[in-house]
Amino acid sequence: MHRFSGLAREAAGVAVASIRLGGQQERMEVAIRLVATLATGHKASSSLALKEKRSREKILTLESMNPQVKAVEYAVRGPIVLKAGEIENELRKGIKKPFTEVIKANIGDAHAMGQQPITFLRQVVALCTYPNLLDSPNFPEDSKKRARRILQGCGGNSLGSYSASQGVNCIREDVAAYIERRDGGVPADPDNIYLTTGASDGIATVLKILVSGGGRSRTGVMIPIPQYPLYSAAISELDAIQVNYYLDEENCWALDVNELRRQVQSRKCIEDVIHFAWEEKLFLLADEVYQDNVYSESCQFHSFKKILYEMGPDYCNNVELASFHSTSKGYMGECGYRGGYMEVVNLHPDIKGQLVKLLSVRLCPPVSGQAAMDIVVNPPVPGEESYAQFIKTHKMAPDMFYCMKLLEETGICVVPGSGFGQREGTYHFRMTILPPVEKLKILLEKVKDFHIKFLEEYS
Repeated sequence: MHRFSGLAREAAGVAVASIRLGGQQERMEVAIRLVATLATGHKASSSLALKEKRSREKILTLESMNPQVKAVEYAVRGPIVLKAGEIENELRKGIKKPFTEVIKANIGDAHAMGQQPITFLRQVVALCTYPNLLDSPNFPEDSKKRARRILQGCGGNSLGSYSASQGVNCIREDVAAYIERRDGGVPADPDNIYLTTGASDGIATVLKILVSGGGRSRTGVMIPIPQYPLYSAAISELDAIQVNYYLDEENCWALDVNELRRQVQSRKCIEDVIHFAWEEKLFLLADEVYQDNVYSESCQFHSFKKILYEMGPDYCNNVELASFHSTSKGYMGECGYRGGYMEVVNLHPDIKGQLVKLLSVRLCPPVSGQAAMDIVVNPPVPGEESYAQFIKTHKMAPDMFYCMKLLEETGICVVPGSGFGQREGTYHFRMTILPPVEKLKILLEKVKDFHIKFLEEYS
């Protein structure tokens, strides 16, 4: 570095000299001398310095990096998915494969699988993004009304401004009102609502606050197995202790409280997870992003918060709970907007202050995602212009429902026929027939068994 500094100083001196010379010829001669000096007098030293720079070892390596980050695994976007991307590129280049496309069923990305966006949601977000459209007769008045309300809550009436770290206030109010309706009147406070970048952001944020201690006193996080890799990834990154409990596959993947007892000793009279958390003084995290994905008429969604309140004041006034929802699942499937919220219950005021501080570091979640979340919790209602169309699109098309159930129950990924066109009132699915014959036989046998079961349940 010193050699380069000296070279720079000498070059600067010659440059100054050239400025002081009056004629063009003199300046040219000085410039030639400067080039000659750089090319000869300092050639050896500069080459050595460059060689030293080239041979210097990297500061950040697999050995020196944060070991917690290296321990993170995220299966839904792991090596298999990277390989799928490579195969897609090969297909685009015309390289022959035993199939014509890669159908990705590795992650819950509804629109990538052919689900169409909800018109009303897209209309409101479009109006918020480009307010000049508010004067257009092509948008219904109820979508304009919601867009104006959201924009009034944004700085400068613009979706492009930062919001409060906790989220746009009127959207948090709408989330709280939605939770109250969903839970049959159980109160929800907008101050306990935090808008997030998808549910994942909220879960990771709460875990950051929860994890502490060292050695045997390091925080442990109990997660169900099978689990969504977000949890194990966040736990690894925070160097927390992952404590697995296994779901009962023979009983529709239900929770077996005895499995919780296996993980935590001296358990008595545990009726359910909330009682277990109350007894053991555990903090509860409820991932409820699939609350709209209940298809059986004999089943309904029950939120952790609602059950908590139904259990009486000993529980509802003491058990600490954070629950999460997002725009990515359900009937909307708007993964790309990265909208979400979390609601916290019974959190200590000082901890709420710490939570806001932690969220402030990332300034705010995407405001367009906040707007999308608002439409999820504040959809058209009877009497509004968009209600009829919304109800029609809200209900999953039969072929989409069939394909989704087929995927969830057998792991076979096919595409709804509606994506290719079909006669009105008929329903199909599309699949390739390119797998090897033996695999195709297995696939068709599974489809047959599923189809019989499906007809028995829904016909």
